Amino acid sequence: GLASALAQAYYQLGFQTLADQVRESVRSARGNQWMFRIGHPADHPLRFRPLLRQPDPETGLRPILHETTPVRMDLSHSGWSDIFFLGMDFPEGARVINSSIDLAVRAADGGPAPAPPRPPVEAFLRVIDRPVLRLVSVDLEASCELTELSQVFDFAADYLGLLKGAVIAAGIVPPGMEGANHRLESVLARLIGPGLGLELVSKVNGIPKGSRLAVSTNLLASLIAVCMRATGQTANLTGPLAEGERRQVAARAILGEWLAGSGGGWQDSGGLWPGMKLIHGVPAGPDDPEYGISRGRLLPDHQIFDRQQVSQMTRDLLQDSLVLVHGGMAQNVGPILEMVTEKYLLRSPAEWQGRLQAIALLDEIVGHLEAGDVAAIGAATERNFNGPIQTIIPWASNLYTESLIQQVRAEFGTRFWGFWMLGGMAGGGMGFIFDPSARAAGQRRLQELMSATKARLATAVPFAMEPVVYDFAINEQGSVGALLQGRAAQMPVEYSLLTLPELLRRPPRELSAQQRAELEAAAAAGTGPELPAGRLLARMLPARSEAEARAGSLAELLAANGFDPEQHEQIRADLRDGRIGLAQNRLPVSSRIEDVRPGDVLAWQGGEAGLSAAGEAA
Repeated sequence: GLASALAQAYYQLGFQTLADQVRESVRSARGNQWMFRIGHPADHPLRFRPLLRQPDPETGLRPILHETTPVRMDLSHSGWSDIFFLGMDFPEGARVINSSIDLAVRAADGGPAPAPPRPPVEAFLRVIDRPVLRLVSVDLEASCELTELSQVFDFAADYLGLLKGAVIAAGIVPPGMEGANHRLESVLARLIGPGLGLELVSKVNGIPKGSRLAVSTNLLASLIAVCMRATGQTANLTGPLAEGERRQVAARAILGEWLAGSGGGWQDSGGLWPGMKLIHGVPAGPDDPEYGISRGRLLPDHQIFDRQQVSQMTRDLLQDSLVLVHGGMAQNVGPILEMVTEKYLLRSPAEWQGRLQAIALLDEIVGHLEAGDVAAIGAATERNFNGPIQTIIPWASNLYTESLIQQVRAEFGTRFWGFWMLGGMAGGGMGFIFDPSARAAGQRRLQELMSATKARLATAVPFAMEPVVYDFAINEQGSVGALLQGRAAQMPVEYSLLTLPELLRRPPRELSAQQRAELEAAAAAGTGPELPAGRLLARMLPARSEAEARAGSLAELLAANGFDPEQHEQIRADLRDGRIGLAQNRLPVSSRIEDVRPGDVLAWQGGEAGLSAAGEAA
């Protein structure tokens, strides 16, 4: 009892010490310090760019700042070596090969995706004509309007904690203002102007949870980037970010994750950078805030592979060979991260040797990339999965994953070049590398195999969704900003489907000028089934399906199923009058309840033979 309690206390204290160390490094990172010193709206140094405040004279719509960001795909993470503490304590072993990618989900029947791959993460920002902070998550179908500073720091109030973390980490509402007794209107007036507010919208295009592609981190980074562009914290309003700006956004993303209570690793924000890259830890120097506290820096260095290191032919061959899938499983990776960190702290022999093997395998994969040998890359990633990953990471595989690998190998033989585990958790994001001539068949068969295997193991393995197959392309730009102006200043259609029904229910006199302009723009788009107005009408007034039409009225259904209206009314009257009910089912308080005594049960012997025979036959 006492020993167990002490062990648990020291275990939690150890991780709290690690968390405090990371938080201190995050706060001390260049570009983050000032945000912890601002406690009053009058001291706020940021201002919105004037261009974003001016409505278009023709449409009445203000410009929208639009950020598109790819997600990251890792060829090898050296045994989750980028976990913040591991990367800071053992920078020599913190190395990741990482690629930024665009995605499109293929059809469930194995057919092609309806559109080519595109950056799956999007963020939108615009000034609105009400002094509120409006947050909208299109994919979660959630929205809120905040008027108090305390609401920004209440991450548990709704599903919009990621957007709140971005607003704080970008410096719009600096973390130093937490606990300040001020209305949000005073902050917005200082930032934008009196009577004006801010709307921040997030959108993820078709990527399910548990993809192991760091969607949430890259979405947070995209939101922070669009906020920094709007407030003049980047040199350019549009286009790709500069290297120093990417690093600052990555540091702010780490801050946002820790503010919202999540963890992760520094490679997760790799979608900010373009193309294929080697990300590696760096020992802390005298000019770094971590110097004297940890062996390594909080932020790594990013070495982008140019065409001399990894040729365009190799990139094309990799895209023509890899089939990227989501197996349908989604799990909380937090406890597993703790286990991996604990084994590192204890220097468990097997895990330590596995980590050294993973480091060597990463060098091998880099060599194969430079040589253009994709078949060897597939063999190396599968050895990485069967060896170091399963040694270091608990539950990195399961029956579902192993069954898929066996079935693919049995069917495709030598045309299957290797398995590629994304992240380290079984059944989520996975890659299968084929001979290019077999890739199309592999895409079709993997959808069938995953669905069939899921159906067979549905009662044994926790699935969260139907498996999907992706089309993907390497993104060579990273996170990019664009300015939507005039008639192009429109939010995505899914945003309109989420927000316009509420506006249509309001009396016209309660609508602001900007809201009326939005409704006019939606009406001008037309009413076809794929246009905003047509889809909006379908959402508000859904058509009855054939099954519903055949079902008939409620009275017909009740009569067909033997409903007795007279008996129903009698039971309802008895309930109202107190003749029946739960209270009548209770025993009086004075009742005594005792165990059955031997004399209370009689062993009946004899009796009529016919009755005994009937009972035995039953």
